[in-house]
Amino acid sequence: MGFGALAMLSGACGQGALAHRFAGMWGRVILRVWGVEVRIDGVAAPGPAVYAANHGSALDIPIVFGYLPVDFRVIHKRSLRYLPIFGQYLSLGGHIAVDRGNPFRARRSLSRAAVRIRGGTSVLVFPEGTRNRRGDGAVQPFKRGPFVLAVEAGVPVVPVSLAGVKRIAPDGLVRMRPGRVVLTLHAAMSTEGLTLDEAGAFGDRVQAVVAAGCRADAA
Repeated sequence: MGFGALAMLSGACGQGALAHRFAGMWGRVILRVWGVEVRIDGVAAPGPAVYAANHGSALDIPIVFGYLPVDFRVIHKRSLRYLPIFGQYLSLGGHIAVDRGNPFRARRSLSRAAVRIRGGTSVLVFPEGTRNRRGDGAVQPFKRGPFVLAVEAGVPVVPVSLAGVKRIAPDGLVRMRPGRVVLTLHAAMSTEGLTLDEAGAFGDRVQAVVAAGCRADAA
């Protein structure tokens, strides 16, 4: 609660990086209390990038905020801004809301996000579109939009595998159990030379890398 208030205050003062640091502290404290250990494999990209992760549980949120080793802003559905504390942090911390019910507004939000990325801001996306509620933890197909964004911004995509989340939280946060999650940052995949028409196929290749990472770490 305290870190959330500090994150909101920092965001309101225009200190997005500081707000992100407080959010990271919140994520690590929450996971420690729940008995969740996070192992990080791989390194962040040297410059701005789109980080594309699988999304199987609400537990993914403290994991990425606490342990993804880069200052990022998350692209999220607009309705999350109505959540207590976390929603206000998203709004004040410079994160990017997308109105999925309005294609024109969603496209405009992504265009603004591309401008911010070209200016040096990395973003995190969950390209499955919503949490995967399947018990097997399989990574679902990725939507095209985040990869259109990466192509427009001219930045690489870093596939991110979150493996082991379903073992710890098989039914979301209702039945938590202690355990270990592996966060793998795979090699950055360049968008250089790609056209917007190729964004969907590029997203399929990113999805294959993320899914393979989840299977390998779960084995």
